[in-house]
Order: sequence, then structure tokens, then C-alpha cells
Amino acid sequence: MEIIISSNSSKPIYEQITTQIKAMVMQGELKTGDPIPSMRSLAKTIHVSVITVQKAYEDLQRDGFIETTVGRGSFISAQNRDFIQEEQQKKIEEYLMLAAETARTSGIKLEQLTELLSMFYKGD
Repeated sequence: MEIIISSNSSKPIYEQITTQIKAMVMQGELKTGDPIPSMRSLAKTIHVSVITVQKAYEDLQRDGFIETTVGRGSFISAQNRDFIQEEQQKKIEEYLMLAAETARTSGIKLEQLTELLSMFYKGD
């Protein structure tokens, strides 16, 4: 499991960790039951404090991505991936609804909006 921390990002480090682990789960790189590094181990590997990793792991556990057992460690949760994807889709729909409404009231044509979305999605 490779986590890359960017010092140029406006996102806090714990959020960068959380986002990357969630992405690995959603893309199937990490599967149900896969172990993830201990907090100390990950903190040492990516050169951050254990408290930062702890915050990320707490968020991942709260969101249903990992389960932690004292003495055994942390593992990718068996929670239904479809449920997680559905939650993400709801969030995306809210943003798209806001973007569409803003575009419509600003006179931006659907073609322009589609082009912008495509550009952002591809990372151009």
C-alpha cells in the first residue's frame, strides 16, 4: 500500500491518507480482509506523526472502510462496496446539481458545462 503525501496540497495530511485509502478500496486495490499497516508503521513510512495517522484511521473506521481489533490490527471492512459507492454518488449528484443550476443561471451552455466536467474528470 503506497500513500503519497503532498506538501503542496491544501488538504490536511490525515485527509490525504483517508482519500487515498478510500480510493484504493473503491478501485479494488484493497479488498475485504486485507490488512493495512499499523498506525506507527504507516507514520514512520510516510514521515508523519502517529496522531495524524490515528485521525485518518478513525475517519476510515467511522466511514466503514476499515475495522480495527485490539491486538490484531486494522483491516479493510467487509462493508458493502456498493453501499459506499452509492453514498459517493449521492455526494456527486449534489455537486452536479449545484453546478448545473449555477451554469443555467449564469447563461453557460450545457456543452460548455459538459466540456468542463470532462476536462476535470480527465485531469487536464
